[in-house]
Amino acid sequence: MQEGGVKKVFEAGALDDARAIMARYPASRERSAIMPLLYLAQSIDGMVSQDALREIGELLGITTAEVEAVATFYSMYRLRPTGEHVVNVCTNLACKLRGANAVYEAAHEAAGVTHGMERSDDGLFTVHEEECLGVCDHAPAVQVDFCNHDEVTPERMRELIASLRGGAVPAPARGPVFANFRAASRALAGLEEMPVS
Repeated sequence: MQEGGVKKVFEAGALDDARAIMARYPASRERSAIMPLLYLAQSIDGMVSQDALREIGELLGITTAEVEAVATFYSMYRLRPTGEHVVNVCTNLACKLRGANAVYEAAHEAAGVTHGMERSDDGLFTVHEEECLGVCDHAPAVQVDFCNHDEVTPERMRELIASLRGGAVPAPARGPVFANFRAASRALAGLEEMPVS
């Protein structure tokens, strides 16, 4: 819906969801809802748009710049158009030493993402180089829609992408399974029960 030529991100049910998120925090601590509201926006549009940043600021009574400072600090918030599935490949030292560069190349190749770009032409995949996924003991590590996959080889990376392209979500090493990036973002906003792994 448009209001004065500006797209509204939080309207109808989404606005109810935003208010439910804000209600989790004490009256003097509303700004604590920034992160779950960013996830909610991401679950709606597949990214956090400038409109979402502005609306979150309005909802919380803070500036857009304050919201954007949080959104740009964390790599899990996507500020650009994003594929249906986000593939994060860790290339930090432990992963790099165990072949992460080859895994990253395989992800680009299998997903059809040109170097210098993050999203495939068909809009199905975003491939992102992640500084650290925090599971060095399972290097090389990959996340698909925030779900961890351990000790990924280039061949396994190709299998993961092929499964997703075929409509099947591969089971992660641990944790829940999400249908896609938007579903994962909605769960991380605290609006859906986490699926059982």
